[in-house]
Amino acid sequence: MPQQNNYGEEQIQVLEGLEPVRKRPGMYIGSTDVKGLHHLAIEIVDNSIDEALAGYCNNINVIVNADGSLTVSDDGRGIPCGIHKKEGVSAVELCLTKLHAGGKFGGGGYKISGGLHGVGLSCVNALSEWLVVEVDQDGKHHYQKYKRGVPQGRLEVVGEASTTGTKVTFMPDDQIFETCEWEYDRLKTRLREVAYLNKGITINLRDEREGRERNETFCYQGGLAEFVENYNKAKTTIFPQPLYIDRSVKEGQIEIAIQFNDSYAEVVHAYANNINTEEGGAHLEGFKSALTKVINEYGHKMNLLKESEKLSGEDCREGLVAIISVKLENPQFEGQTKTKLGNSEMRTAVARVVAEELATFLEENPKEAKELVMKSVVAQRARDAARKARELTRKGVLESASLPGKLADCSDRDPKNCEIYLVEGDSAGGTAKSGRDRRFQAILPLRGKILNVEKARLSRALENEEIKSMITAFGCGMGTECDVSKLRYDRIICMTDADVDGSHIRILLITFFFRFMRPLIEQGHVYIAQPPLYRITKNKQEFYAFSDEERDAKLAELGTKGVEVSRYKGLGEMNADQLWETTMNPATRVMLRVTMEDAMEADQIVSLLMGDDPELRREFIVENAKLVDELDV
Repeated sequence: MPQQNNYGEEQIQVLEGLEPVRKRPGMYIGSTDVKGLHHLAIEIVDNSIDEALAGYCNNINVIVNADGSLTVSDDGRGIPCGIHKKEGVSAVELCLTKLHAGGKFGGGGYKISGGLHGVGLSCVNALSEWLVVEVDQDGKHHYQKYKRGVPQGRLEVVGEASTTGTKVTFMPDDQIFETCEWEYDRLKTRLREVAYLNKGITINLRDEREGRERNETFCYQGGLAEFVENYNKAKTTIFPQPLYIDRSVKEGQIEIAIQFNDSYAEVVHAYANNINTEEGGAHLEGFKSALTKVINEYGHKMNLLKESEKLSGEDCREGLVAIISVKLENPQFEGQTKTKLGNSEMRTAVARVVAEELATFLEENPKEAKELVMKSVVAQRARDAARKARELTRKGVLESASLPGKLADCSDRDPKNCEIYLVEGDSAGGTAKSGRDRRFQAILPLRGKILNVEKARLSRALENEEIKSMITAFGCGMGTECDVSKLRYDRIICMTDADVDGSHIRILLITFFFRFMRPLIEQGHVYIAQPPLYRITKNKQEFYAFSDEERDAKLAELGTKGVEVSRYKGLGEMNADQLWETTMNPATRVMLRVTMEDAMEADQIVSLLMGDDPELRREFIVENAKLVDELDV
């Protein structure tokens, strides 16, 4: 008999005010993990950027405060402070407490904006332990405080102001989020991106937490062209300068920078109203179709291609670095997190503009145009060779029923629970196999440095035994056939020695994933393990230090009497218990997730290390000091 369940009208609930956000935060910010946390910051920054798009804001400041709260301020017009006639409260309070309240619904406040639904600011308020909003407007300084979305009083005038602008300070609610720890580098990536997309705007980022003090300013007068140039700094390019397009059309504003280099990787980022549309959409489709069409037409016109020959989009985009940014009045995004643009008119507009500008550029630069077409032809031939190599390899290793002989697999068969460690050498591999948790941790030892794929195509990569072992173990394929849904492990962890050789192997692994298995990085499956550099012993007690600073701090705490410090030269020097305790235990280990920015910078480092320009090498290392320091280059 079914259990009696009284289901009537009294079970129907109506969530009022901001309750829906606190009840189902994932609907509004995507998740409650670290990504969702940082989405709060993005929502507030995007409001300031919308002021900049409207022409009223030049400076944006983001501060990670010492107590863990975050402050975002700008010199825009400030949120209106007057009393809303219909609602009877200030417009500031309305924006902070009512879902779908904002100035971006066609009321004349904004012509172009990233905000669409009017839920960004109110969501941040709902998901904060406390929030303070300050507005400078009409010579007055206004102030209001909230706790978990509830105003603690009316908007008050608490002083005078000589400027205008909005300042929002909030503390994420630890009842909602899995972590409330701000990641400086994640904030930096987004803010630097925004500065490139809005040339001339100055964005300051400051971290005031004890021991983490940092301060950086981002301002790029060259905009997207400077973005592309900086990425290609360590590479040989086909175009001397990026092809820069900046056109106003009836559908909106189209800004694009394009440059090809001599590598085999494709790097294309698309934005709509400053929002990174990670899943692409209409503007990206229009760009890709026009690029392929123009290169094919030019190749046929100049007899560089046979009449029957046709280059694919993949061939034409080999070595491409492009940034696409469109701004339009009524963007149609998929979902509140806005990862895909749906405006079909923008597909046509971008395709038309790119076709016109690129065709003109190729006509005016015949040398570069011929080099581009021939590069695409070589890419086509290499793709055919890679396809044949894949087919041959499938008959051997890739479709063999057995996994690589040196793989120590885990017993759990649910990929979500499993992780695989890529370990440098058989010695460290043996220790890792002894120290692991066999239920969910697999170990794959790699012998020496893997193939440097900076100058290697897919067909050659498939001949490398270490690469074949990884592909077979992962089970998801590679290149255009990389299917993350078939991945056998949720986490792929690069665990190499904490020395120069280990860092080089780590860089080569990241570059391999970036070139041939990029979806693994894009979807957050690749990590870097951080083994300790030092073991410190005193009175039979063991302590570990992961940096020189940690070692010095521990020595200052313990004193020098009876203390012994040993530096690990490699993972093989640890016993199984030490490796588990410091590097493999999920409860205590420190791991870095590899982001696309990390991968692009690692790819740049590989390019740089292969070059001959010592001055460029020094300049690059200075500019990328943190990543270079992390990777010990």
